[in-house]
Amino acid sequence: MAVERDDVVGRSTGATTVHVERGPVTAFARAVTDGNPVYADLEAAEVAGFEAIPAPPTFTFASLGWGAFAEDQPEDPTGGRNPMGEIMGGLMADGGLILHGEQEFTYHRPVVVGDTLHHEGEVVDLYTKACGDRTMTFLVIENRFTDDEGAPVVTERFNLIGRQKK
Repeated sequence: MAVERDDVVGRSTGATTVHVERGPVTAFARAVTDGNPVYADLEAAEVAGFEAIPAPPTFTFASLGWGAFAEDQPEDPTGGRNPMGEIMGGLMADGGLILHGEQEFTYHRPVVVGDTLHHEGEVVDLYTKACGDRTMTFLVIENRFTDDEGAPVVTERFNLIGRQKK
């Protein structure tokens, strides 16, 4: 499946409003085996200098499935056509394997319980590399989370890698 960079870069991968709640934050900390009491105890969080219970690192990547209430969601900017699904689905249909590759997080401030985060995702790059008799397609996504005032909170960048025979 050939994918043209100019047809994909700049396309939205979605928008979501997420309410950061104590239960999911504490459950996520447990799931990643982080026993730090700041993720479950308000007093411990305040002693550590937080205004509320903070979310553990990488929480925002999983947060789109927690606290995204239907009545608060923005209109779908993808028009029902998410490029991640189209590209990776097309590569898989051609027999390709899909991997979640590199991921980075830039924190502009801590994410804390009580925050309402506004997420927008966008394809920021697409490129291929030859690897023996295979072609690897790299789809780079940037997710931006802002607060109610529009100030940046977290910026995530990750890539999906599709590997298939040439």
